[in-house]
Amino acid sequence: MDKQTVVVLFGGRSSEHSISSATAGGVLQAIDRDRYEVIPVGITRAGAFVLEEDDSSKFALDAANLPEVVDNGSRVIWPEPSGTRTLRVVAADGAVTDLGEIDVVLPLLHGLHGEDGAIQGFFDVLDVPYAGGGILDSAVCLDKHFTKLALSAAGIAVAPGVTVRQAQWAIDPEAIRRSIAELGDVVFVKPASAGSSVGVSRVENGEGLDEALRIAFDEDDKVLVETKITGREIEVGVLAGRQGGRARASLPGEVVLTTRSFYDFEGKYLGGDGVEIVCPADLDETLIASLRETAVRAFEAVDGKGLARVDFFVTSDGQLVVNELNTMPGFTPISMFPKCWVASGLSYGDLISELIESGLQR
Repeated sequence: MDKQTVVVLFGGRSSEHSISSATAGGVLQAIDRDRYEVIPVGITRAGAFVLEEDDSSKFALDAANLPEVVDNGSRVIWPEPSGTRTLRVVAADGAVTDLGEIDVVLPLLHGLHGEDGAIQGFFDVLDVPYAGGGILDSAVCLDKHFTKLALSAAGIAVAPGVTVRQAQWAIDPEAIRRSIAELGDVVFVKPASAGSSVGVSRVENGEGLDEALRIAFDEDDKVLVETKITGREIEVGVLAGRQGGRARASLPGEVVLTTRSFYDFEGKYLGGDGVEIVCPADLDETLIASLRETAVRAFEAVDGKGLARVDFFVTSDGQLVVNELNTMPGFTPISMFPKCWVASGLSYGDLISELIESGLQR
């Protein structure tokens, strides 16, 4: 059969640029080349669309060499709306090359300008099919403040917290300190619209609160401060339903912290000590069923499209508290989302195909 042409899009302007690039490395290595022609397109940190090398090894992730998209002088020209879906590239010397018609874009972007609905709106305007989240679910889920509102409205438990805006902190910090003190001795301070634990701090008894807020405000002018929930950290993958059917949830996985105080960037991506990823998690069947059903309900509450990873705390009394949803979760071969689906019977390569086909159908 004829191959479909897939643009693998990665990098971007957010603080998660390197994680996106590492995800692309995994996808370029595993994508089914018998089914898909691949065009790798990188977005530099400055926002330029460049034609990248189809070389997965270039984007390996390690602590000493975080991968990134470097401006090579090329510029990708996207198709005009309502015309053919022909992709072109202008080389550094000005030569224009026709790359052929594209069938679908697979955006592997995290954070602002990639996971917030912006790039999704861009492709909607161009009338180019794309995989993953849509405009609304991407925007809602990247902003943890609005995620909590949507989940609470659906009757899904979330961690108690307060939203702090930078202007409010500048005007009346003492009122905000009092509100935060009511949340308990230990709180987590996190940017409303950042992922991969970027800008997140743990604060005990108010010590270091000012610095934690400063770090978070460097990422976003809106910050969440949440009560520490004591419980097991469980994550469930969700995929949109086929042919209009209901979404599907994977078996749950568990983040087990041994010496780390929380699941930070180093623990997630750089092989830092003190954290283990267990998938499937050691849970009883009743709890597994409840987690999977709640994950689907959370996906539906934000009008989910494509995929999401739903992150839970499971308390000692069995309460399920949703921490957040990620519409483009870490997608490297060692990330939780693919691991959960592999444990559920879907290989990494087949998971990539599933996302692409879902985008084409939509």
